[in-house]
Amino acid sequence: MDRRYSRRAFGKLALAGLPASWALANVPLAAAAKINSRIKGVQIGSITYSFRTIPSADDIIKAYVTIGLGEMELMSNHAESLAGAPAQATGGGRGRGPLTPEQEAARAAAAKALHDWRGSASEATFRPVRRKIEAAGIDLPLLCYNMNVRNTKDDEIEYAFMMAKWLGVKAISTSTQVSMAKRLAPFADKHKMMVGFHGHANTTDTDEVAKPESFEAVMAASKYHGANLDIGHYTEAGYDPVAFIEQHHARITNLHLKDKKKAANGGGNTPWGRGDTPIAAVLKLLQKNKWDIPANVEFEYEGDPLVEVPKCLQYCKEALA
Repeated sequence: MDRRYSRRAFGKLALAGLPASWALANVPLAAAAKINSRIKGVQIGSITYSFRTIPSADDIIKAYVTIGLGEMELMSNHAESLAGAPAQATGGGRGRGPLTPEQEAARAAAAKALHDWRGSASEATFRPVRRKIEAAGIDLPLLCYNMNVRNTKDDEIEYAFMMAKWLGVKAISTSTQVSMAKRLAPFADKHKMMVGFHGHANTTDTDEVAKPESFEAVMAASKYHGANLDIGHYTEAGYDPVAFIEQHHARITNLHLKDKKKAANGGGNTPWGRGDTPIAAVLKLLQKNKWDIPANVEFEYEGDPLVEVPKCLQYCKEALA
């Protein structure tokens, strides 16, 4: 980190009302040493999705350095951006009206360019991504590659596992459906790569990973299938993440930390400490049992991640003090 802007100085800039992006622009990409965000034995990190409002993946790495996050769960779109993938077309979508014929054509052309780029990708494409992240002092154990049973083809599943191997990660996390577990199983078995199924709070759809039995169903499909337990969603769905971790800790690839209200209390994301999620109890459970499960901040409530994610990290420090 550029010593002109220490973490304390960065906080003062934010408190003074200066844009966090101003300080971020002055942070070099490489850090002098490995960032240590293991707090009293518990590895705290973040998924890059927390910084989705930052357009540049390089600037997301800088945010980790500035905040002091030493462990990264890398979203596949950010991995591809860092690797030089062609940009995707924008325009249209929810709340923006239908696409024009020109936008449709641009989107189709961009999708073909990405497909062709993926087809030519190799270890040489993604190894520099890992080196860049590690040069910034950040550990990279996880790739998040989301899949959908309705439109993710087998060649893309194979690509996801190859990307994970090229990046040198230990596991893949994915938001997908229960029915995708059987399709993923032969790929996980072939590559001997753990897949953590991310849960949500939709308990009415039997194909959603949400209930304890849906997690058990996906884990039954392969010994390499596990859980990326989102303790906020699991709480909102009406279940106890502490009990789940106690029972399934050996099959958990990582946790997502967020605070949500139980559905019975209205549901939804809240700043940490205002919802029903037992974040502190979960962190203390990991600490007590010395379970080496990455606990990753997934920032989803309103606000600037460069201001709010440091608050989440501080919450973890105080919980584990």
